[in-house]
Amino acid sequence: MVFYFTSNTVSPSAFIYVGKDKVENEELIKYGFDEDIWFHVDNLSSAHIYLRLPEGENWESISAELLKDCAQLTKANSIEGNKKDNVTIVYTPWSNLKKDGSMAVGQVGFKDQRKVKRVHVEKRENPIVNRLNKTKTEKYPDLRQEKEDRQKELRQRDRAAQQARQKEEARVAKERKEKAWQRDHAYDDLFAEENVAQASNQDRDEDFLDDFF
Repeated sequence: MVFYFTSNTVSPSAFIYVGKDKVENEELIKYGFDEDIWFHVDNLSSAHIYLRLPEGENWESISAELLKDCAQLTKANSIEGNKKDNVTIVYTPWSNLKKDGSMAVGQVGFKDQRKVKRVHVEKRENPIVNRLNKTKTEKYPDLRQEKEDRQKELRQRDRAAQQARQKEEARVAKERKEKAWQRDHAYDDLFAEENVAQASNQDRDEDFLDDFF
């Protein structure tokens, strides 16, 4: 089971989701999207909270309001962290998560510590948590299938973009070739036999000079 939340602090609304337990977290770790941002209470047990950013958005420039929503939701979904004040929430792109066979279920590391950010949460803010909980829904998604569908969509998009680039490159090449031909043959008509004959005096009437008197 996966729990889904909606943050209306941004437009369009942000999509946040969390696994029910550590086993579900393993699935989320495995089948996350590149645009997902992972949140967790630092040094304490907590749920794995994921924010799915709209395409093109930068994880390092999440709005302060949305970041606060994610941090509060992460704190609220930690048994120990929810009871404490002044906790730290860590967050990083899903692609920066590292998982190997030596780690316990639900445990993760980071590939690059430089891509890990922290936000301080002084205390639980019930208005924020309650607002988010009102949007909560429960689903049983096929995470593997969703991941495969997403990868298929991206491959199709990449192929379409590549075909569009190739078509444009072919059009530009053809246009350049045509302009080059026109440039190289710009004076061909001046030397055509008909034009040479018209410019020559040899075929004119013997009295043509009379026109000048």
